[in-house]
Amino acid sequence: MPNLETPSDHLTLQFLQWLADSHRTYGEAMDAWRTSCPRLSIWEDALHEGLIAVESGPCTMRQAKVSLTAKGSAFLKAG
Repeated sequence: MPNLETPSDHLTLQFLQWLADSHRTYGEAMDAWRTSCPRLSIWEDALHEGLIAVESGPCTMRQAKVSLTAKGSAFLKAG
């Protein structure tokens, strides 16, 4: 279950919900969620924790599909 004690915890849930709401590409995710602030590394933390996955394929990186993993779906439901 998520530990929702910090602003980044709430943003992680918001990010996961954003992914769950529609098919998203890596390019869309980078445009919307990339940050240089080390305290709000939502994208990097979600990827590192195994909450999201970037699917490889015959497309460019910007067009690669980003999706929730089973762990990410469980985290979202628990939030």
